[in-house]
Amino acid sequence: MGSACAVALLLAGCAQTPLVQRSVAPNPFGYQKVSAVCHVSPVTTAADGSMTVTMAVRSDDGLCALAVQQPGGGNYTSFGVNPAPSHGKAFLYNYNGQTYIDYTPATSYVGSDSFTAELITASGGKRDHLTVKATVDATGVTVTAPTPPTTAKAATPAAKKAAPVRHTRAHRKH
Repeated sequence: MGSACAVALLLAGCAQTPLVQRSVAPNPFGYQKVSAVCHVSPVTTAADGSMTVTMAVRSDDGLCALAVQQPGGGNYTSFGVNPAPSHGKAFLYNYNGQTYIDYTPATSYVGSDSFTAELITASGGKRDHLTVKATVDATGVTVTAPTPPTTAKAATPAAKKAAPVRHTRAHRKH
């Protein structure tokens, strides 16, 4: 009986739900396409307190995200972007105790881009500056030109003849 209880305990351990860890940012807005390539370095802090992070991302209409917290934990109270990225867009939001910084490069852009997120710890509080330096590639990205609208069927030569001019009473000379 003792071995039966041990087996039952072992099997009960197998039935537990595993802890889920996220490798990408959550999707609180219903739809956010994540880039096929998104590699973010750890944040480094300089002696003056400014922070830097590097990012490798593909310009495939998807975003690359990183999450940051205040030094004591928790999300930042407020934030902004100055300067904004030159070749894409940045979007900042708070979710589940963290501040997320999403960067989406312009479709099919290749090169470098950067922007600085201003992160405010409290109302009227200290501002932390996080500079994001992105390296963007477009491997496998194709952009198709929009197809021109179809035109009406070309007129036949007979239809191209000038229509006769009709004179109304206002046009006739008296």
